[in-house]
Amino acid sequence: MKELLKDWKVHVLAAIMVLVAELIGRHAVKLGPISFTLFPMLYCIAMGIILALFKLIPKDMMHTASPYITISVLYLGARGAATLGPNLGLIFNSGAALVLQELGNLGTIFFSIPIGVLLFSMGRSVVGAGFSISREGSLMVIGEMYGLDSDEGLGVMGGYITGTLFGTILCGIMSSMLANTGLFDAYALAMACGTGSASMMSANVAPLMDKWPQASDQIYALAYASNSLSGLDGMYMNLLLAIPISNGLYKLMWKLKGKPAPVSSKHDASEVADVEVEDY
Repeated sequence: MKELLKDWKVHVLAAIMVLVAELIGRHAVKLGPISFTLFPMLYCIAMGIILALFKLIPKDMMHTASPYITISVLYLGARGAATLGPNLGLIFNSGAALVLQELGNLGTIFFSIPIGVLLFSMGRSVVGAGFSISREGSLMVIGEMYGLDSDEGLGVMGGYITGTLFGTILCGIMSSMLANTGLFDAYALAMACGTGSASMMSANVAPLMDKWPQASDQIYALAYASNSLSGLDGMYMNLLLAIPISNGLYKLMWKLKGKPAPVSSKHDASEVADVEVEDY
């Protein structure tokens, strides 16, 4: 029994943070023409960062909590797999515009990896952070291929946390700004809302529904379909295109620097807090 209860502090702390975050709830913020939504997941991460900064979470608890990340991602994987079968018809009936838009997610590779390698001399973590927008599906892919305790895992987790902290805010701001330019059709912007992240989609679609209330149902339907497609075909896009392209571009960028490309290494939770960017 003592062995089973050794992790009780981690579970209690996680439950308290979730309870506090849910009690705070969602809050919409409007700054003139710009609007975005704050979600409970954001509060949990903010609380974790604050507790770590003030040394209120010991490193042994971080080490204990580390494997639970992988376990939690398994639940997300099961949920994604459960939606695959029922939504296959949606893929074939949504049209080329919704399906082909997934190619746009490859743009993160050609923007982030050259900057990460050429300017910041990042190692394999840049592949994990740069091959996608680092949402739940990306965590599953990297966790399965490299492990979340690898350099690639550190990269995708860093992208995931950063996206959670700032992604919804930036999505809401960009969606508001693009909607107010008058250059784009409401339905085109709705299809662009589907990034594979429910929170980012919600932040994206809220300003559009506020801008075009008469078409709010159609906007949400297109955004949801786009988000579903990004979650469904996004995994195959990552496995078949994004990861191979990222690995090839990573090696090419280090070749242009005239130095050998750093290889991946493993980390545990106690080391993660002290990881520094190496000067290769």
